[in-house]
Amino acid sequence: MPLRSAGLLIYRRTAGVFEFLLVHPGGPFWAKKDEGAWSIPKGLIDDGEDELAAARREAEEELGVAIHGDFQPVGSYKQPGGKIVIAWSVEADINVDAVRSNTFTMEWPPRSGAKKEFPEVDKAGWFSLPEAGLKILKGQRAILDDFLERREAR
Repeated sequence: MPLRSAGLLIYRRTAGVFEFLLVHPGGPFWAKKDEGAWSIPKGLIDDGEDELAAARREAEEELGVAIHGDFQPVGSYKQPGGKIVIAWSVEADINVDAVRSNTFTMEWPPRSGAKKEFPEVDKAGWFSLPEAGLKILKGQRAILDDFLERREAR
């Protein structure tokens, strides 16, 4: 069975224009990557865990703040490599300067035997639709499209 992740497409409206909150992964592999490197806050679903509960938990771990609101399903997306990402949208206004992510530990530099701790998310930002389309991982771009399609259908 493929790995499954759940995440939140957090949005706000500024002067009637949608902006989307994306997070940049921490750690040395992502440090110099920008376009096509950002993501919605998301993470793996634990065995037996409710998918929306997992999305909310992961967003809180990566942002350092609990997200509340009217969660709407957006869809399920197969990523390169086979992982499935299940996304919900929610309107919320998060102060990206106050984001405090959980951390992970890895050997760094490689084959050094030294362990170093890195934030899972090193920064977050608000992006207009055109900006978000450039910043977000290619496998997650459809989340933005599907969100807008569902909004127009309302």
